[in-house]
Amino acid sequence: MNKYLSIESLTTCFKKQEERLAELVRLLMNYPLISARVFELPKIEKGEEHEQVTEIMVNLLEGNEALHLGLHFYQKLFIHHNNPNISSKAASRLPGALCFSVNHQQYKEAIKVIDEINILKKELENIVTQESGVSKEQRFEFVHEHLRGLITLNAYRTITPLLNPDSIHFGWANKNIINKVTKQQILERLEKSYNAGRAVPPYSREQWSALVELEITDIQKLPNDVVLKIKRPVKVQPITRVWYSDIQKQVQYACPVPVIVFCVEGSKTNPKIGVLSNYNANVIKHRHKPKAKPLELVIPRLHLYKEL
Repeated sequence: MNKYLSIESLTTCFKKQEERLAELVRLLMNYPLISARVFELPKIEKGEEHEQVTEIMVNLLEGNEALHLGLHFYQKLFIHHNNPNISSKAASRLPGALCFSVNHQQYKEAIKVIDEINILKKELENIVTQESGVSKEQRFEFVHEHLRGLITLNAYRTITPLLNPDSIHFGWANKNIINKVTKQQILERLEKSYNAGRAVPPYSREQWSALVELEITDIQKLPNDVVLKIKRPVKVQPITRVWYSDIQKQVQYACPVPVIVFCVEGSKTNPKIGVLSNYNANVIKHRHKPKAKPLELVIPRLHLYKEL
């Protein structure tokens, strides 16, 4: 698909997502609420995006207040939905659970809309990252030229529905994302960046070109069988652990937005919804931390390491 067709697909796909989200909110507002719990996290102000997070204080909201905040959060897709002092670069999250009592027809209606929303979210991400053909460095301009102020992360986030769980508990996950890459893949990425001829703050165009050229030289010097890994630190994020007693199984989900819980008529009991405790990095205990191979940092800005 060429860039011009992608523009039409982008705007059409996003408009459909907005419409389906509004439809979901209308449906849920008409369903009997069993319970609702969301956990407000501190807002990150502009300029504080890269500061290390060692402590997070959680504010619990319940009932109708939690319901309205949660439903609003699903539709919070643009920068202008935030306070002007709040960073649009840092991910905003609202973990929690909205729990409804429904009959089978209501459940089917809601699941149909949620599935459509999640498909549209995946489609939108695919249009931006694949079909448009624009480079990673150009994606911001491509999106914001046609959907000004869109927070793409919020637009990509899927909604998690749950059916008749027994309990829902919350916690924190703090880990690195590690991807194995080849020498050739890194060289192609660096050469694409070099050939783009852009200035990347705080560097001038000439300074940036010189930096990338030096990085290319450093990678070329490595042996062809070198084992390279991108080890990118991920900021702590809320998760939910859902227990189903009938199948004796626990399922864990990332929880950047409230999960939607459906208790279909005939279900035995209403689920127990836990709380999200404050986060303190100094008291986190790792249940199992496998021994990793030693790594040496090669390109800091890419979080690129080589195995020793």
